[in-house]
Amino acid sequence: MFSASFRRLAWSNLLAQSAEQLSLAAVPIVAVLLLQAGPGEIGLLASIQSLPFLILSMPLGLLADRTSRKRLMVLAESLRALALLALFGLVVLEQASIAALAVIGFLAAVGTVAFSVAAPSLVPALVPVEGLARANGRLELARSSAFAAGPALAGALIAWTGASVAFVLSGMLSVAAVLLLRGILEPVRAAMPPRHPLLELKDGAQWVWRSDLLRPIMFTSIAWNISWFMLQAAYVPYAIHDLGLDAGGVGITLACYGVGMILGSLIAPRVVSALPFGQAVLIGPYFSVLAATTMALSLYWPEGWVAALSYFFFGVGPIIWTITSTTLRQTVTPRSMIGRVTSINIVVSSGARPLGAALGGVVGVSFPVSVSLWMVVAGFGVQALLITASKVRTLQHLPNPLPD
Repeated sequence: MFSASFRRLAWSNLLAQSAEQLSLAAVPIVAVLLLQAGPGEIGLLASIQSLPFLILSMPLGLLADRTSRKRLMVLAESLRALALLALFGLVVLEQASIAALAVIGFLAAVGTVAFSVAAPSLVPALVPVEGLARANGRLELARSSAFAAGPALAGALIAWTGASVAFVLSGMLSVAAVLLLRGILEPVRAAMPPRHPLLELKDGAQWVWRSDLLRPIMFTSIAWNISWFMLQAAYVPYAIHDLGLDAGGVGITLACYGVGMILGSLIAPRVVSALPFGQAVLIGPYFSVLAATTMALSLYWPEGWVAALSYFFFGVGPIIWTITSTTLRQTVTPRSMIGRVTSINIVVSSGARPLGAALGGVVGVSFPVSVSLWMVVAGFGVQALLITASKVRTLQHLPNPLPD
């Protein structure tokens, strides 16, 4: 059984992730329907919403190691709630603009970044080491559920009631998340001696680089994100022009990703208990190869259900990777450093995404779509080889947690 504080964290995570996914889906819909935004404006919004992951992950990770993680999440989630309610006001007053959507999207994303670095740091303080995998699975299940339901709910609300209701609901979810977070009893940590922030960030980077377990996880994550965003750049045009799917069909195939994530989150704790830990970690990278190969096979069997099956596999396997790699990172990192180490993983993963998208775009313009899809298979093959060749594969169980 989990403590009351962890249950509050899990429920607040569900509410915060739901607020994020609902608003992420609603903003571009509003931009197109109310402001007649085109692809350029939508791309700009997406880029600005992703900026906090690159520029704020490390500072927020440092704060998570040095200050109250609960307070950090409360402040960031409060900022998201205020931003979303401000956006509601702009829509009602018909004062919304692309610039306002971009600024508010940036502020709302700060809450996501704060949760991403603070929650993994707080979990080991609330859950014993033998329960970490199950606890991380609970958090990822919340994220997966929000990922699967958020876009559909946003579209339905805007279609039925108008844009303002979607933002009111998002803001209310954030407020509810704040109220739950305030009830968490965070264990008191010993005060750390003051040091220059850059030196502390350097400590986190050195810890990752020198670790035979964390370094291959980082490189595997980079290769995975490059490959994934290459696929995202190629998929929608391929699905419409080659597989013959309409917008609804494309949406259904993408929804299978969320369904797979939910299933992966549910079975991850059982997978971890049934297999040697290193083998459990490998499931995500291997499933990614299977998923990419399935997508490539649609070149020879051009059916929408093949693409849907591919996205389902992409949902099941990588969420197990997220849970197992997060659990390993929490175990082999001193608790006073988990925030920084987590933030480094977020930054390198986020930095790989535009590279993958750009590479996918260049290849898609210069070569047939078959080249793009087989390059994606090769990229996922690289990430599987990286983790297979590492010491992670040999782990029979989680290492003993490190003291601070």
